[in-house]
Amino acid sequence: MSRAAAHAEVESFVSKGKPEQLPAAELLAYVVDRFHPSLTLACSFQKEDTVLLDMLLDAEPSARVFALDTHVLFPETYALWRQIEKRYDVQVEVFEGPSLGLQAARHGDALWERNPNLCCSIRKVEPLARALGNVDCWISGIRRDQSPTRADAPKLGWDERHELWKTNPLADWSDDDVWSYIRERDLPVNELHGRGYASIGCTHCTQPGSGREGRWSGMEKTECGLHPV
Repeated sequence: MSRAAAHAEVESFVSKGKPEQLPAAELLAYVVDRFHPSLTLACSFQKEDTVLLDMLLDAEPSARVFALDTHVLFPETYALWRQIEKRYDVQVEVFEGPSLGLQAARHGDALWERNPNLCCSIRKVEPLARALGNVDCWISGIRRDQSPTRADAPKLGWDERHELWKTNPLADWSDDDVWSYIRERDLPVNELHGRGYASIGCTHCTQPGSGREGRWSGMEKTECGLHPV
């Protein structure tokens, strides 16, 4: 299927509300069929990403997966990263911003404390734009029940900012759904989930908490900018 034909077919599929009727694995198979190899999974090594990675590589073993290395991820996150690459024999593509030293030279130390939005822009948003620069569809692990800002996330829709399709196959899953799949498939998970971290980001900006309560605790900020709301 040509790129133009795939785009037109998916546009019609979405306009009819069909994605909302498909289970996660079937939706992933659908986008793989239309877009692979111009398709990629954004992996932040949280439990939702473990589920999606397992489903995606089951549908297409050569599917692309990428991660944003902010250089300040938890040791447990890096450990899971290595474990996943070994288990699935997959090479996770890495996208990153400037070194922490260069960032400090330009903006001062501990930018995440003084201007977390700028820090996220440098370490996450800009690298994401590069990661998505040569694909037609990307896969995200966001769920509607994670926070009010994500309550209307579609299972498949057009990403205006990056001008490509974006699918959230687990949008209608509950936390229990995720854990049930993990137990059923005996999947590896980030050890921090067992220590009260429902959402896991960078070391300086993440604390234990349910939903996204542990992210940027004490600030009005609840999103890093990767998923516009």
